[in-house]
Amino acid sequence: MARVAIVTGGTRGIGKAICESLKADGMTVVANYAGNDEKARAFTEETGIPAYKFDVADYDAVQAACAKIAEDVGPIDVLVNNAGITRDGTLLKMSQEDWMDVVNTNLGGCFNLAKACFAHMRDQKWGRIINIGSINGQAGQYGQVNYAAAKSGIHGFTKALAQEGARFGITVNAIAPGYIDTDMVAAVPENVLEKIVAKIPVGRLGHAEEIARGVSFLASEDAGFVTGSTMSINGGQHMY
Repeated sequence: MARVAIVTGGTRGIGKAICESLKADGMTVVANYAGNDEKARAFTEETGIPAYKFDVADYDAVQAACAKIAEDVGPIDVLVNNAGITRDGTLLKMSQEDWMDVVNTNLGGCFNLAKACFAHMRDQKWGRIINIGSINGQAGQYGQVNYAAAKSGIHGFTKALAQEGARFGITVNAIAPGYIDTDMVAAVPENVLEKIVAKIPVGRLGHAEEIARGVSFLASEDAGFVTGSTMSINGGQHMY
């Protein structure tokens, strides 16, 4: 029987590429999205992957949605926490709401989804949780104290949960993408983007499919001895 995978923020950009990659691996995939119904419909029409609308920052909504997915297609075996937002600004200009929105979505969403999926993974003695962090959670970034804190938190969350899951056959890993050619990066002014690319040793932006291939590996049977790790896919921009 095919494994059931959910990808949050799965209808666009990196999330869409991950959904397509896991489907190609033979998994039964569902996507989550937060707001854009039109894009979600187009995604489902193109890929055949159903999309469920709920806010990953809303604990009760997540529990209800995961129960509905379990009823519709089966309990979730593979969780990819990809959903994320930005509310950039320097500390002095950042509102408390901007801080909380980013932390609750980017980091809180990981807790909410893991909480909803972990018991089933424990009971069947197999599970994969893959959290999408960021180079900016590793190295920091001017004007992103909220985003950098949330993404850095994901890396700590990954290491701690990996220790809880290991004896149940649940691996928990993270991927830290660098700058990828998605809509989010396309919104960066061209002169700023040129400066970013100049700092990437391989000399280009990454592709969403390159992140998806990393997820496919971590979600596979072959990755059973990999847990608590962070895979950096950033073209050499940040090494440590």
